[in-house]
Amino acid sequence: MREFERVEEVKEENPLDSMLYHFDQAAQLLRLEPDLYTFMRHPSLEVTIYIPVIMDDGHLEVFVGYRVQHNFARGPAKGGIRFAPDVTLDEIRALAAWMTWKCAVVNIPFGGAKGGVVCNPAELSRGELERLTRRYTAQLLDILGPERDVPAPDLNTDEQVMAWIMDTYSMHARHVVTASVTGKPIGLGGSAGRREATGRGLLIVANEAFRHLGLSPKEARVVIQGAGNVGGVAARLFHEAGYKVIAISDVHGGIFNPQGLNIPEVLEYHRVEKSFRGYPHAEPIPNAELLELECEILIPAAVENQITSRNAERLRCRILCEGANGPTTAQADRILQERGVFVLPDILANAGGVTVSYFEWVQNRMGYYWSERVVNHRLKEVMTNSFRDVLAYATRYGVSMRTAAYMLAIDRVAYDVRMRGIYA
Repeated sequence: MREFERVEEVKEENPLDSMLYHFDQAAQLLRLEPDLYTFMRHPSLEVTIYIPVIMDDGHLEVFVGYRVQHNFARGPAKGGIRFAPDVTLDEIRALAAWMTWKCAVVNIPFGGAKGGVVCNPAELSRGELERLTRRYTAQLLDILGPERDVPAPDLNTDEQVMAWIMDTYSMHARHVVTASVTGKPIGLGGSAGRREATGRGLLIVANEAFRHLGLSPKEARVVIQGAGNVGGVAARLFHEAGYKVIAISDVHGGIFNPQGLNIPEVLEYHRVEKSFRGYPHAEPIPNAELLELECEILIPAAVENQITSRNAERLRCRILCEGANGPTTAQADRILQERGVFVLPDILANAGGVTVSYFEWVQNRMGYYWSERVVNHRLKEVMTNSFRDVLAYATRYGVSMRTAAYMLAIDRVAYDVRMRGIYA
């Protein structure tokens, strides 16, 4: 096992370094065997592809795409596909590993994977986006499938993109394979409750954290960075549960009202205007200042590396509930621990999405679909049990919830690797 790095030596801007730092810390506390440590620290497979796309004006553009499969010990790889201009291989490596740990934390039978394409979807027509998606899928057919690797939506991808992936896979398989992807439209085999699942999971673990800390959610102030499928849904669900959402933002900036926002009205305004600019019943606020508002619970639900050593000292939340993957760097995490902030780490807090993706995969494979009430009930059971499992590790080992979540995940994956053995 490699010598444990000091947190100051971690490259803060690289999410892979932060992930490996937390992995190393947890592995050492578990006294993980050196061979297992070496095996689990590396991904199983990495693929870089070059995707030719005929653009609408007739010229050929070549895009770079990635798929990283981190671990198969517990089952098929599972993980989203993101389309963004700043996608990097290290980012995809980190996200794939986080998926392995996330699936293990909530104890579902998947390993981790992640994919990405370097592009700006806002600059692509619908036809260009479809051709890009289908060619990306076709070039990865040998490593995808219900028993191999099951993609899902992520940053800048949605139900439509998943439908194109499922159709492309199915055309090559010569029969409909609904379980080849999750996050599909309900009419194509998607699951009821899938769109709300990540936000609902955040609410469930937040409720558990409030109970554990002896706090009351009534009128508790909530600040949310992000207004998409995670942040926007979380805002609505927290509002309906009696929390007071005082600020919310998107990539352009946010709005703040210390008396609380009318969330249904706010979300409808954002749907129509595509931003919060000009919303009349709140003050505008930059994203950087929004993170530093005084509140009981802060939910970063945008992208990685939002809370760093440069702003962690100025956070004024009691609970940090991570809706995004990797929003907090390793250096910032240490600062938050020292300041007594109760952190609900991403691999626990936002695992509602992959949990209901698992439910969708199960429903596809058995050809029988559950009601939203059943999905939500089972999601609550999984998320509540997972919170308690992580808390038990935190109590037993005297560590933070983040370290405890990594320890629990590594323990579960290591057990399966030991039992299966390493084929060599």
